[in-house]
Amino acid sequence: MLVNLHVKNLAIIDEVEVDFSDRLNVLTGETGAGKSIIIGSINLALGQKSPKDVIRKGADYALVELTFRADTERQRALVEEMGISMEDDEILISRKIMAGRSVNRINGESVTLAMIRRIADIMIDIHGQNEQQSLLHSAKHMEIVDRYAREELGDRITRMADGYREYQRLQQELSQHEVPEEERLREISFMKYELEEIEQASLMHGEEEQLAEQYRMLSNATEIASGLGEIYGMTGEGNATAAEQLGQSLRILHKLSEYSPQMEEFANQLSDIDSLLTDFNRDISDYMSDFETGGERFAEVEARLDLVRTIKAKYGATTAQVQEYADKLQEKLMKYEEYEQYREELLKSLTQQETTLKSLAVEITAIRQKVSRRLEKEIIKALKELNFLQVQFEIAVRPLDHLNSQGQDEVEFMLSTNPGMDLKPIGDAASGGELSRIMLAVKAVLAQHDEIPTLIFDEIDVGISGRTAQMVAEKMAYIGMTHQVICISHLAQIGAMADSHYLIEKTSRNEHTSTDIRLLDEKESVGELARILGGVEITDSVRESAAEMKQMAEKVKVTLRA
Repeated sequence: MLVNLHVKNLAIIDEVEVDFSDRLNVLTGETGAGKSIIIGSINLALGQKSPKDVIRKGADYALVELTFRADTERQRALVEEMGISMEDDEILISRKIMAGRSVNRINGESVTLAMIRRIADIMIDIHGQNEQQSLLHSAKHMEIVDRYAREELGDRITRMADGYREYQRLQQELSQHEVPEEERLREISFMKYELEEIEQASLMHGEEEQLAEQYRMLSNATEIASGLGEIYGMTGEGNATAAEQLGQSLRILHKLSEYSPQMEEFANQLSDIDSLLTDFNRDISDYMSDFETGGERFAEVEARLDLVRTIKAKYGATTAQVQEYADKLQEKLMKYEEYEQYREELLKSLTQQETTLKSLAVEITAIRQKVSRRLEKEIIKALKELNFLQVQFEIAVRPLDHLNSQGQDEVEFMLSTNPGMDLKPIGDAASGGELSRIMLAVKAVLAQHDEIPTLIFDEIDVGISGRTAQMVAEKMAYIGMTHQVICISHLAQIGAMADSHYLIEKTSRNEHTSTDIRLLDEKESVGELARILGGVEITDSVRESAAEMKQMAEKVKVTLRA
C-alpha cells in the first residue's frame, strides 16, 4: 500500500507530506485548490513525462517521494529480483526533477524509469481523469478481459506476442528474398565478383600500417641512403673519423695509465664507447648493404597499398569488417545459389510457425470466451449496485480472419441501459457519466481478482449525483474493505464514506500562492461536507445534514463489513 507522499517545489506546492491509511482515503477541496496536482505528483514519481513548468518558480528542482509497503511475496520478490535492498518491507520511490534531467531512485539506489514503472505495475492502479474514455476503444476491452483471465491465460499472451514477432520476421525475410530469376542470376554474378576480389586481395591484419611505413621509407630512399653514407663517413673507418680519433685517444690513455690509476679508469670508459661505436658502424653498414633504393620495390609496395585501401573503401574500414562483409556475402550467395531449397525451408518454417500460433490462438480464444461469461455476471452485479437497475451487458468475443500479437480475436463490450433497447457497442450506448460508473464497476471487479493493493480514483464521480452518487460512494467503501483506495472527489456522499478524510486547500499570502493538504478530524470532516453541500452559505441545517450524512455513512460501512 501507499504509506506516504512527500512533494516539494512542484507547481504551486511549496512542500507537503501526507500519511495515507488503509481502506478509503478521500481528498476534497475547492475547485482550483490543486487536487489534480496531488495525483499528478504521484504519476510523475511513477515515470510520467514531466511538463516544462513543473518546477515551482524560483526553485532549482522539484521532488516527489512515494513510500510503499510491500504486502505480498510477489512484490517483495520483484524488488529482490531487481537487486534493490529493503528494510521493513518499505519501498521508497523518489524522483528529483531539474532543468533538462531527472534523478530516479528506489531505496536510495539510482534506477531507470522503466524499473520504476515495473514496480508501479504491481503496487498501484491509477484511474486518471477521463480514463473512462478508454472504454470507447475495443483494445481496452481485451485488456480488461485478459487481466481478469490472468491465471487461466498463464504465459499464453507472452508466448503469442513472441511467436507473432518471429512469424513477422519470417514473412519479412521471405518477401525480401522473393526475387525474379533474371535478377537472382545477376545478383549471384555480382556477389561472386566481390567475393573473388576480396579473396584475391588476401588482406592480413596490420598489413596497411606496415605497407604505409614501407611506403614512407621507400619514397624517401635516396635521402635516407645519402644521409646514412654521410654519417658512416664521419663515424666509420678512415682518416679523421670518430673511430680513428677514439683509437688514438685510447692509445694515449694506455700510455698515461703507467703514471696514474685514474688514467686506467678513463681508458676503460673510452673503451666502452669505442665498442658501442664499432657496433653502431657495423649495424649501419649492414643496413646500407641491404637497403633498396630501386623503383621496383617502391612500385610493388605502392600497388599493394593502393589495393588494400581500395578493398577497405569498398567493403569495410578494417580487415575484420571486410571479412565480416565477405562472410555475410557468402551466406547470401549460398541462399541465392540454393534458392529453391532455401525458399522451401523458409516457407516450411513460416507454415509451422503459423500452425503453432493458430493452435495457441484457439486456446486463448476458448479461455477468453469462458471467462467472459463469468466476467459479464460480475460486471452486471457491480453495475446494478451502481444504479444501473435494468442493465444488460455482454462481452462479445469475435474471431478475426488474421493473426495478431494477441491472438485471433476481437473483444467488444456491448451495453443496454434501458428495457427493450438492443445491445449496442458501449460507446454508442453510454453517456459520459455512465462511462465513469461502468469503469468503476470494472475496477471493482478486477480488484477482487488481482494483487494490486492500492487503487487511486481521480474524480470518478464526474457527471453523477443523487441516489447514483450514494451508490457510487458505497461501492468505493466496499472496495476499501479489501484494498487501499485513494479518491479525489467533489461529492459529499463519497467524502462521508471516508475512513480518512483529507482537505486540499490553496492559500495566498503576500503574492505567494501554495497548496497544502491535511488530515481532518471528525468535526472538521463534517464541516468540509457542509461546505460541499451548502455552497455559498453554510447554515445550521446544512451542518446538521452533513453530520447526519456522516452518521449514515458509518452505519453503511458497518453493514458492509458485517
